[in-house]
Amino acid sequence: MRGAVAIVTGGGSGIGRALSLALAKRGAIVHVTDVNGASAERTAQDIGGAATHAALDVRDGTAVQQFCDRVGRVDYMFNNAGIGVGGEVQDLQLSHWDRIIDVNIRGVVHGVQAVYPGMVARGSGHIVNTASMAGLAPAPLLTPYAMTKHAVVGLSVSLRAEAAAYGVRVSALCPSAIETPILDSTGPADLPKPKWVPDTRKFLTRASGTPYPVEKLAEETLDAVEDDVGVIVIPARARIAWRAYRWAPSLFESMGAGLLRDARATKPK
Repeated sequence: MRGAVAIVTGGGSGIGRALSLALAKRGAIVHVTDVNGASAERTAQDIGGAATHAALDVRDGTAVQQFCDRVGRVDYMFNNAGIGVGGEVQDLQLSHWDRIIDVNIRGVVHGVQAVYPGMVARGSGHIVNTASMAGLAPAPLLTPYAMTKHAVVGLSVSLRAEAAAYGVRVSALCPSAIETPILDSTGPADLPKPKWVPDTRKFLTRASGTPYPVEKLAEETLDAVEDDVGVIVIPARARIAWRAYRWAPSLFESMGAGLLRDARATKPK
């Protein structure tokens, strides 16, 4: 990756920050973006001279296009920005659905649209879209999130097949529970709070084990990107769970039902 040009959205914290640092360590020129410009700046400062930073809201397709046009050649586009919305579906409002669709689906589409034609014209490039294990299997109490991540997986694997003839690679990154701030998030602060938001950290830890270190995720992700893996599932135990769901979905769903009952037991009456 030495000398390659990479853009990372949502690079101010969590997976995006870890990916930005890991890319720079491998010699890439990293353009760190985040809706929170100050957090993007901190990541770039921690990288040093090989990085730039910018405030960028991926919901704004024009802004994403203009930013990518200013960068010019993009070898790696990490469409990583995303949010979580949890709770029972009957407690959610349309504003919750609208926001997560705008960020998690349209934000990825904007990133793809901004760089893909240029990659096709050059005959090279790699787009990595951050999805989730929740994009490969059911994730009750995170239904809006799971819906958007299933969409990102579908976009990625379909575009991967289409893009191969032009020399462009596409991957979907599908992590399980990773040690990042999103585990403790209760959703966008400017939206109404649902009547009950489950303890996401506790729920996911019971479902998938101790959250995986984000630094390890970043390094393993870049290894998989260099190997051109289409669906990158991390960590290894998540790959086992994914296979279990594909081979025996009823067993997987039965186990999930028990976890769901336990989580609902904490719901205020």
